[in-house]
Amino acid sequence: MEGRNRRSSCPVSIALEVFGDRWSLLVVRDLMVRGFRTFKEFLGSGEGIASNILADRLQKLERDGIIVYEPEESDGRRVNYRLTEKGKKQLVVEESQWKQMAEAVASVMWPTAEES
Repeated sequence: MEGRNRRSSCPVSIALEVFGDRWSLLVVRDLMVRGFRTFKEFLGSGEGIASNILADRLQKLERDGIIVYEPEESDGRRVNYRLTEKGKKQLVVEESQWKQMAEAVASVMWPTAEES
């Protein structure tokens, strides 16, 4: 993202520019926050993502260098996903905006008496 003009300074817009869509963003969230590593874990996250969409987003994130997959040590037929150094660095850049983004969305969805 460095050196590139952003459409907006909105944290939601920036996150979408970096990760492309809500499904990719949720996969990264599950890797980072929930500690998910397997296709089955991502599929069972409760978000309702279809398996073909999940497979596509995992491939896209891998192609973009955000995640990498590695064969499971105990069963080479299974794979585990993890963030790459590039993915971690990108998240560090965006991390300060996650809280701001959540607060902005919450204030729109559930305004307090002071804000309404």
